[in-house]
Amino acid sequence: MAEAHQAVAFQFTVTPDGIDLHLCHEALRQIYLSGLHSWKKRFIRFKESILEVPLALWLFCKYITEEGQRIAGGVLVGTGLWIAVTFVMRNALKFLLSWHGWMFTRHGSVSLKTKIWLILVKLFSGPKPMLYSFQSSLPRLPVPSVKDTVRRYLESARPLMDDDQYKRMEALAKDFEKNLGPRLQWYLKLKSWWASNYVSDWWEEYIYLRGRGPIMVNSNYYAMDFLYVNPTTRQAARAGNSIHAMMMYRRKLDRAQIKPLFLLENRVPLCSAQWERMFNTSRVPGVFTGKSRGSSNTKLFTRPATKVPLLVFWVPLSCFWLTFPSVSQLMALNTIPMCSSQYERMFNTSRIPGVETDVLQHVNESKHIAVFHNGRFFKVWMFYDGRLLMPREIEQQMERILNDTSEPQPGEELLAALTAGDRVPWAKARSQFFSQGKNKQSLDAVEKAAFFVTLDGSEQRYEEDNPVQWFDKSLNLIVFKNGTMGLNAEHSWADAPIVGHLWEHVLSSDPVRLGYNEDGHCKGNPHPNMPGPQRLQWQIPEECQTVINSSLKVATTLADDVDIHIFPFKEFGKGLIKKCKTSPDGFIQIALQLAHFRDKGKFCLTYEASMTRLFREGRTETVRSCTVQTCNFVRAMMSENASTEEKLKLLKVAAEKHQDLYRLAMTGNGIDRHLFCLYLVSKYLGEDSAFLKEVLSEPWRLSTSQTPLQQVELFDLKRHPEYVTSGGGFGPVADDGYGVSYIILGEDLINFHISSKHSSPETDSHRFGGNIKQAMLDILDLFELDNKSKK
Repeated sequence: MAEAHQAVAFQFTVTPDGIDLHLCHEALRQIYLSGLHSWKKRFIRFKESILEVPLALWLFCKYITEEGQRIAGGVLVGTGLWIAVTFVMRNALKFLLSWHGWMFTRHGSVSLKTKIWLILVKLFSGPKPMLYSFQSSLPRLPVPSVKDTVRRYLESARPLMDDDQYKRMEALAKDFEKNLGPRLQWYLKLKSWWASNYVSDWWEEYIYLRGRGPIMVNSNYYAMDFLYVNPTTRQAARAGNSIHAMMMYRRKLDRAQIKPLFLLENRVPLCSAQWERMFNTSRVPGVFTGKSRGSSNTKLFTRPATKVPLLVFWVPLSCFWLTFPSVSQLMALNTIPMCSSQYERMFNTSRIPGVETDVLQHVNESKHIAVFHNGRFFKVWMFYDGRLLMPREIEQQMERILNDTSEPQPGEELLAALTAGDRVPWAKARSQFFSQGKNKQSLDAVEKAAFFVTLDGSEQRYEEDNPVQWFDKSLNLIVFKNGTMGLNAEHSWADAPIVGHLWEHVLSSDPVRLGYNEDGHCKGNPHPNMPGPQRLQWQIPEECQTVINSSLKVATTLADDVDIHIFPFKEFGKGLIKKCKTSPDGFIQIALQLAHFRDKGKFCLTYEASMTRLFREGRTETVRSCTVQTCNFVRAMMSENASTEEKLKLLKVAAEKHQDLYRLAMTGNGIDRHLFCLYLVSKYLGEDSAFLKEVLSEPWRLSTSQTPLQQVELFDLKRHPEYVTSGGGFGPVADDGYGVSYIILGEDLINFHISSKHSSPETDSHRFGGNIKQAMLDILDLFELDNKSKK
């Protein structure tokens, strides 16, 4: 994952003016700025949702009769009462959602306390929540104690160190816990009280936006098309349906008509803030310029909230209990929400390069997209006569671009390579060559577009690192000549499940709801009078072309070094794993550890992405999947003396430990985000910590993530098994390590995406794929399911 890659190469310096004793002035200043940003977002949301109605009524009362004023006064009183009730309900729900004891109960045994809690959460959630309904009710991410974090870190480090190394690290950790740690913790506590989330703003800035290396491979991630089918071979038609589906999704997003996200396993809401800047956004040097209204849990998928009649408060609890006789029924009603803040920047967003740090540029509205084909850039309006273009009309515009025979202007063909190379040359070139005239106008058209589209001239299934993509855009849709397509996403604004939610909407809308004619065209008719796409104009001097060519060399070298292996694992899926009474994710993670040990003959620090979206503005946390328990199981599998019973016992212990770590990460008790923020505070205070420095420099040689299938109701895989997606993936984190992404599809299929670097003599993606497959089969054989079924 990109965050793992950046965390390894993390560098940070503080050079504030007017430094006072111990640099505490700068630390407090950063905490103040974080809180100020959070409160601005809250005020904007509050103003938009509440203040405008009473203000309009007050203005109305000035110009109406006395009787009308009495009526309006009654409305104002009712509005005030509604605001008061809303305030009470939101705070009551916030109090309820702060309890996470439900997550640690065993499957099949739910306590009376948990049942009552589920009832109250459903009661205070209201009848028909919208996307951002739960934002103010989500609790803040808690700050773990230094003692607990240090203890969990040492536990995670034990299997990776010999006795001498561990004793040394234990001494550093204990010294930190006793001396510097409490002082740093005080500042984090202060920030957690003042800001909405004590991690997310620093995580976005220092892990993503301050990275000076290429974001291609190192940060951006990709999503792929259907695995088996291609709805049409017409490139323009496929683009027409897909672009229309994305614009329809944006319309629902703007109107907050997308259902709030719920944790499916236990049905709890998540924050939606990151959605808002998915489209119409770019990353630009300077300060954040977007107006804000406010990975990832690999075990989540989204379902529409069920419509439940709102029970009035005076209904006896016993009646409610009769209405919902079982916890499973409660959970089926989507009870537990997740944060939706990441949706805010889904569209109209770009990452703008800076010399020291990039910024995210988000515009509230964008009525066009940017399209690249055959070395030329085009601006395509998505609205005509006050309405959104239909799929056939978008196809018509794409056909005009494909039929355009004009030649690229000097420097235009490879211009996008600037976004694929190092950030500093791109920032300097942008400032020097794209700050005025035609270049500025054309660059604005790209950076302020809803999203970016590449009409690729090849017929490849998917090309992960195409240098003609505009990597700074929040979303890049790539449509190939034969009609297949893929998606490339910039990582700083949101995590993969947010983009995955959009991509599921696009794939489900394309062949089913929108469809194609028998000749492969989009349904409908072309428009006879619609103006064509606008060709963007550039004046790129030779000096700038030199910078472009230099960035292209960097990007090409990086892309050519990536070793990608994608394979569907068809032997079994989660259906058979569940028969083993094991978590599918835990099963796969343990198999990855076994495969890695067979591949390299050693264990390594392993990164598995989890989510913290049970909290306001939560993003991700790390599950350190290489545990003492997992290593014990792997050693038993490698031993000829261990019995099957012993291996199964060790597997169960390892799986339970993995699940426990996942629960801790989801409930704000992870290790790595806390240590990251403690390190930041230490740098602001000018304090050096040998413990923190070593922890943050440890390489993640195995970085993993599950791609969640969130909207299962959109895909009927039993009736239409051909409509399974290939999933998505990311580049390798360490030069001598692996990146592994996997998606569990239906009951019988798991797709794996494996990445590494050709330049490393230690890695081989195809070899590792073979080891993963064999590890999965070997672990399943332990359960002897065939023999049990025969008995």
